[in-house]
Amino acid sequence: MTRSTSRTPGSRAQDRERGAAAVEFALVAPILLALVGGIVEFSHVYNLQISVTQAAREAARTMAVQNDQGLARAAAVAGAPGLTPASFGFTFAPGTCAADVIANVTVTYTAPAMTGMFGNTLTVTGVGAMQCGG
Repeated sequence: MTRSTSRTPGSRAQDRERGAAAVEFALVAPILLALVGGIVEFSHVYNLQISVTQAAREAARTMAVQNDQGLARAAAVAGAPGLTPASFGFTFAPGTCAADVIANVTVTYTAPAMTGMFGNTLTVTGVGAMQCGG
C-alpha cells in the first residue's frame, strides 16, 4: 500500500514565500495608509487655505469700493462657496475706508479635520488688501 500525500515536493517553500509576503505587507501597510491619510489631510488644508484667501480678497475689494463691513462679510462668504458661513472670523483694519488708505481684511476659518491625524480642528487665515477708493 502506498501512502498518498497532498503536498507535492516544493510546496513548503511556496507556503514560506506566502508567509513572507504577508509579513512584508503587514509591515508596509500602516506606512502606506499613513502616507495616503497625510496626502488627503494636506490637500484638504490646502483647499481651505485657497478658499479663505479668496474670501479675504473679496472682502477687501468690497470694503475698498463700498466701505461697508456687512457687505464685505457677505462678499467673503459668497467668495468661498462650500464653506460654513458661521465658521468665519473677520478683522478689518482700518474700520472705515478713506481715500488712499489700504483696507486690510484678515479672515480666519475653523473647520474639522478630515482624518484627525494632526488634530481635530484646523484653523486657516487669509489676508486681503486693497486701496480704498481705487
